[in-house]
Amino acid sequence: MRARIAAVLRAVVFVALSLALCGLLFELAGYSSLAMFESILEGAFLRPGAGEQSLRWALPLFITATGVAISFRCGFFNIGAQGQFYIGAICAAFTADRLSGLPGAVVVPLGFAAAMAGGALWALWPGVLRLRSGADEVITTLMGNFIAGLILVWVTSGPLKDPSGSGQQASSPILPASYRISDSYGVSLTIVAIAALVAVAMWLLVNRTAFGVLAGLAGRNPAMARFQGAPAWRLGLTSFLVGGALAGLAGAVELFGPTGRIATGFLPAHGFTAILVALVANLSVVGMAAVSLFFGGLVSAAIYLPILAGLPASAIDVVNASIALFITARAGVVERFLRLGKPRP
Repeated sequence: MRARIAAVLRAVVFVALSLALCGLLFELAGYSSLAMFESILEGAFLRPGAGEQSLRWALPLFITATGVAISFRCGFFNIGAQGQFYIGAICAAFTADRLSGLPGAVVVPLGFAAAMAGGALWALWPGVLRLRSGADEVITTLMGNFIAGLILVWVTSGPLKDPSGSGQQASSPILPASYRISDSYGVSLTIVAIAALVAVAMWLLVNRTAFGVLAGLAGRNPAMARFQGAPAWRLGLTSFLVGGALAGLAGAVELFGPTGRIATGFLPAHGFTAILVALVANLSVVGMAAVSLFFGGLVSAAIYLPILAGLPASAIDVVNASIALFITARAGVVERFLRLGKPRP
């Protein structure tokens, strides 16, 4: 319990420090930090409909972040969620296109299955390279993101190109209404149910199965895991497959939900923000639910920054980068301040 409280306090302090740093930077750049914080609160939580809009962005973030956390718990730094998200959306779009004319009750579940399979397969090859040859998964999964982005360009400019498009951005045709699981606002009972099902399944996987226990052990102490006879190959490959499948699922949720189509470079920071969600939440499933809502609120607030604070919407990227800096750096002063009990050597 004390460790969990310390983890929560650590995350809160790091986020507060990062926001303070952003406020200082914007003040030095000639902007009002007070107006920035007001616009974030207004856009994320206070204005009418802000909570729903924050939830719209939080739901797919949470689904992807849970998959990222599985890999991290097992000791693998899989940063390929963005590419797996793209491949999942592409597979779902192909499924909807090839099965066009069939009822939505048939097409949508098959689209979700195809997205999860595509995301898992896109995570499989970096996992195999890591486990078989020791290739650095950071490099291979990062390469996978760029390759998936190029595949998305090819698909939206070729096989799935919308013939009625304006030419400003390549995209696939809008899905029929019978294939959509939400309107453009992106919040529906179906999407909430999918996220809830993922949350329950991942919590049970992490806390109530042998895989979850052994994955946590392998991530904390690989030597001890090998001594205990943990199947390192099976654990590692499963973590990559589960992470890729969930990122692909999030891509299908975005396609069949608020976006309704795939387009070149859509949601370019989704996978990287999901990594940040997992890190801030300390890989806790419950924590990721709350942190996803926070980062979803930041995305929702981006539209208000130019209006209320005169800042470009991309200032939210600066906030995210600052949070990533503090979370990954694990500032020593804050660590000592928050450490409960005797300091570890």
